[in-house]
Amino acid sequence: MSTVIQAALDSWSLPLWLTLGLVITAVVYLRGWLHLRSTSLNVIAPWRTGSFLLGLISIWIAVASPMTVLDEQLLTIHMVQHLLLMTLAPPLIWLGEPVMPLLHGLPRSILRYIVGPVLRWPLVQWVGKSLAQPTVCWLAAVAALLGWHFPPAFMLGLHSEAWHSVEHMSFLATGLLFWWPVIQPWPAVSKWPDLSIVLYLFMATLPCDILAGFLVFCDRVVYTAYFATSQPFGLSALEDQQCAGALMWTCVTVVYLIAGAILTTRLLSPQIAGEDVFRESRADSGGTTQSVPQTVEVI
Repeated sequence: MSTVIQAALDSWSLPLWLTLGLVITAVVYLRGWLHLRSTSLNVIAPWRTGSFLLGLISIWIAVASPMTVLDEQLLTIHMVQHLLLMTLAPPLIWLGEPVMPLLHGLPRSILRYIVGPVLRWPLVQWVGKSLAQPTVCWLAAVAALLGWHFPPAFMLGLHSEAWHSVEHMSFLATGLLFWWPVIQPWPAVSKWPDLSIVLYLFMATLPCDILAGFLVFCDRVVYTAYFATSQPFGLSALEDQQCAGALMWTCVTVVYLIAGAILTTRLLSPQIAGEDVFRESRADSGGTTQSVPQTVEVI
């Protein structure tokens, strides 16, 4: 093992509070899922639970695993973090239909006196409806992607732990926003034709392709801080940049292509709409007819 990698790994320490937060989230979800399973076997399929937990694991790998100590050494590692937070973890989380299990997994007192009143607050409902608009979701994700890859902003995050955390949080938040209209988990109401969401995904690939293509074909190093690193694995700074751009290009294209293919298949075969991977029927649970505040009251 490279001495640089060994030294970086030796400097890693487990982010206790972040790890604990993710573990608590998983426990609350599983508690709610088991409660729902005790009332109806068709509420949330086991594969959705696995998807949600895999999403949480992806977040931990991106921001808390030993890999994080190498993001200042390799742009490719930095890009892996961004892809996990924006492209992989959010759809996995939404496919887990997290709202209902998390609500049912929380203690009754928290639901009754905190969550319920907050969700019924008109301002919160207005903000939620506004943020769920596809245009807002698309613009937020593109702004975060391009904004944080602008060299001054990227260097700020690279040299400041606080700003690096803000960068990660913005990637995850806008990733969740971006995938909301695509997955449309409960309590989302299907308002947008599948064809428009396919176009939504296609338009989202354009800024990613432009940024990735720039990193791959640029003949100079964009983020000069990587000149000063020791470059593990024998990559030069320019080769590392090209690898990061190629990784982004490939990952985004494949993930968006899979999502677009699923939506297109449903569009061309309406008879399978009730069985698709994005919107599984939960009529037995009443989940499609209840609002979040009503669900809180029921609990």
